[in-house]
This record gives sequence, structure tokens and C-alpha cells, in this order.
Amino acid sequence: MSGFLIKGANVVNEGKQEVKDVLIKNGRIEKVASSIEAQGVKEVNADGLILMPGVIDDQVHFREPGLTHKAELFTESRAAVAGGITSYMEMPNTVPNTLTQELLQEKYDRAAQVSLANYSFFMGASNDNLDEVLKTDGKNVCGIKIFMGSSTGNMLVDNEATLDDIFSGCPLLIATHCEDEHTVRANTAAAIERYGDDIPISEHPIIRSVEACYLSSSKAVELAKKHNTRLHILHISTEKETHLFDNSVPLEQKRITAEACIHHLTFNDSLYDTKGTLLKWNPAVKTEADRQGVFKALLDDRIDIIATDHAPHTWAEKQNPYLKAPSGGPLVQHALPAMMQHVKNGAISLERMVEKMCHAPAICFELENRGFIREGYAADLVLVDPNDPWTVSKQNILYKCGWSVFEGTTFNARITHTFVNGHLAYHNNKLNDSVLGERLTFDR
Repeated sequence: MSGFLIKGANVVNEGKQEVKDVLIKNGRIEKVASSIEAQGVKEVNADGLILMPGVIDDQVHFREPGLTHKAELFTESRAAVAGGITSYMEMPNTVPNTLTQELLQEKYDRAAQVSLANYSFFMGASNDNLDEVLKTDGKNVCGIKIFMGSSTGNMLVDNEATLDDIFSGCPLLIATHCEDEHTVRANTAAAIERYGDDIPISEHPIIRSVEACYLSSSKAVELAKKHNTRLHILHISTEKETHLFDNSVPLEQKRITAEACIHHLTFNDSLYDTKGTLLKWNPAVKTEADRQGVFKALLDDRIDIIATDHAPHTWAEKQNPYLKAPSGGPLVQHALPAMMQHVKNGAISLERMVEKMCHAPAICFELENRGFIREGYAADLVLVDPNDPWTVSKQNILYKCGWSVFEGTTFNARITHTFVNGHLAYHNNKLNDSVLGERLTFDR
């Protein structure tokens, strides 16, 4: 048999829900109709299931090369596919940092050998690699990443002239991590003076404060407006920052866009006492007012995309005291179930969730033939049972690090099938990596 015929699914796509059949052949969506008959294909009974485009995650850290004790492309791409994520864009703060075209190509070569999901990799910017940045080909690289806040190695870009040169000279999408380093360091010093080495985790959103985020994000927006740069600000965590963005034009016309992450949409600072350093992310999870403010901006289109910022560390590393515990956590396997829980609770509609997790990343990054259920598009598709509860436990976690901030959480929705380029890569809790993902390309 060659291909699949998905029968009777509740297709959620482009703002609508419709019961449809979908025919998959040769890795593409061949036909979408109310009723399809086809020979020589495997039929999938999707009665009662939701069919949506595969999730496109524009911000992950899969830790390869150099940090593979935490995660690797093989393990994390499999976890992503099990979570309904069919394409990802990975960050450059690996070891060595991805600061040359040769190092960037090495990551693509490795992904071609092991990644179950489709992939792209950001080129990293530093204070002294502008020539390498400007060599980046926007047709097959998702964008440039600037850490306007501390990161691994030489990736903190804090030189004013360098920032101006990158924003003025780079024609590609620039994605930024925005936290003002001077503010964070001053707040850290004040916390050390008060608490010594025993800083409580509850100080994290005070150290990595609203003001630290706003100072940096507003600076990025100012530079982008000055140079008409295509700017995308990652993981907005504060209500104050949301007012830097507007919804006056459609996403296709925006020059400045923004992203919200699962943890900032789900958690607040009341949980630091129970979850401890497992909830330590940069930028920090902040107040309930901030969580609600970010969610509101997502719903009114000031914020455009939902992503994960999947950033695993080992369990042992996360058990360190505050100053030594690294920031970040794994999320790709649980992002879609977590958002489906928000749907069930009435915080967001199913159609809007699909828009923000599937359509918007494709539009924002100008992806070729992905992110929608359209004839001729790549058959990146996910079937979800909205009424099949399951509980996150160590026994069903696929991350190499072996833990999740969601352990013990019961989700109502379960992913039943994930198709990557028409290949059934995940079905009934089993992965099939006999066919690997593809390099993403961009219509630029």
C-alpha cells in the first residue's frame, strides 16, 4: 500500500471545523473532500478525532553538538513527533556555538541522519561574526538568532554598534532573546547580598524582572523600527512587553512579530514553592497578571505564535541550588496536550490554537508548503483524540533527560497519529523512524 486515506476526521484548519476525508500520497496531501474513495492506500478511521496540521515549533534547544548528556537530535525529535510537532527550528547556543556557516552545515548534516521531524537551524550572532551572519541563505535557513541577554559562550550580543550593524545589514528574520544583562546582574548581586548562596527560587522573577525584559525588548523594537528589520521576539513573559506589539495589519504584513511559550501561558509564580527549579526558565515565569496579559495579547493578535523553548537539562543539574541550577526544561512532547487543556478549559478556541501553533509559524517564517491542510502541501498532520485522558509519568516521557514539569498532570487529549511528510511516524504510542524528516525551505 502507498499512502493513507483519513476518513471522517474533524478537520480543524484555517478557522473552520469540518468533517472531511484527507488522502495522502507521495508525502503530500492529494485531496481534501467530504467523501473520498481510493484504492491501494491504508484507511485510517478518524471518527471522533481532530485532524490538524502538524505543529511547527519555532524555538527548541536540542543540545547537539556538545551538550548531548542533556538531549540530542535523535531523542528530542522523536519526543516532538510523539507530541504532534512535525517541524522544529533549533537554536545556536550549542557547543561550539553555531557562529560559522561550517558549524551550521554540520548541524543540518547530523539532522539528516537522525531527525524524525522536519528541521531548520538558526544561525547565531555574536559580537564579532557579522560577516558569517550575512552569508546565511534565507531560502534554507529559518533565521538569525541574537541573545540580547546572557547565553552560552560568546553569544551575548551587547555591543551597541554590533547590534546596529546586524539590524541594519541583515535582510533575514532576526529572532531575539530579550533580557537586559545589566539589570539581571544588578538584581543578582542584590539577591546575593540579601541571601548569600541560599537564594530562594521565588526570587527568579525578581532577578530576571519585568524591567529587564522590557528594557531589552523595547530596544529590539526600536532598532527594528529604525532599520525596518524583520524582527521576531521570542518567549514574551510580561504583560508590559505585550504593548510593544500591535495587531493593526495581518501577520503576512508585520515586520515585528512575537511569540508566547507554553510555560508562560500555563504557570505563574505561585508554583515556585512546589515545582522549585523545575520551573526555572529564562525569561522567568512571572505573576498571574503577566500570564493573563500574555494570553490576552495572544488572543488579540499582538502576539503571533505559540512555541515551547524546549531546553532540557539533566535531573541532577536541576537539583542544584538556585545560582547553579540551569534555566530551561523539556516541553515538546507535552505542548500540544497542554494547549488542548486550555481549549477544554475555554481559554482559547481549537481554531485559534491551530492558528497560533501551525498556521502562524508557517506565515511568520515564510515556510514553503507547510502549516496548513491544503492540497499539494506536505502531509504533516496530527490526529488527536480530545477525550482520552492520560497522566504524564516517567514511564511515558521520551525526553533524554527523563523528566517533565508536567509529571503527575492528567491531560484530556491524546495524540494518536503523527504524519511527517506522509510517513506515519507515530501511532498508538509507537514511533517509526524508518523514514526521517526533511530540511525546511522558505519562500523568500
